[in-house]
Amino acid sequence: MSLKIEIIKDKILSENYFVLRNITYDLTHKGEVVRHKREVYDRGNGATILLYSREKQTVVLIRQFRVATWVNGNADGRLIETCAGLLDNDEPEVCIRKEAIEETGFEVGQVTKLFELYMSPGGVTELIHFFIAEYTDAQRSHAGGGVEDEAIDVLEIPFTQALEMVKTGEIRDGKTLILLQYLQLSGLMS
Repeated sequence: MSLKIEIIKDKILSENYFVLRNITYDLTHKGEVVRHKREVYDRGNGATILLYSREKQTVVLIRQFRVATWVNGNADGRLIETCAGLLDNDEPEVCIRKEAIEETGFEVGQVTKLFELYMSPGGVTELIHFFIAEYTDAQRSHAGGGVEDEAIDVLEIPFTQALEMVKTGEIRDGKTLILLQYLQLSGLMS
């Protein structure tokens, strides 16, 4: 049975960095109408990539300050995560290649797109495109660290250590966990 959605109000609350909207709508399902009032945060779509080396049995992750995690009690606000960025009118693969070079310093070759996922669909519009790519030391063109307003540390760590860091809570980022588990289940690091 299909849903019927009727917008009652769609008001922009903020356009400061991204767009925050207050939406009131009637949702008709199985003949019943229920009114919902929600705030929706539109930050655009993004892409993320996990760089891995079978030869070295390592992965490349980054550590950067994330104000939302700091507000939520993460002591210094820094989060260990996979390289990622907003699409900003680029195709996902173009975006992730740019982000990889900016954030990690690696100019990746062949990339593999795995899937697209909504990470917080209850209130955020963002759809993230997930990629993996094998890297070699020869692909490193500079130290990485991001662009001028980013404070990024590049971490090349053993794959088994990254998995352990999930267990200990050192890695708490959803997209990173998903990509590490994908890499583990794929057998690519065996």
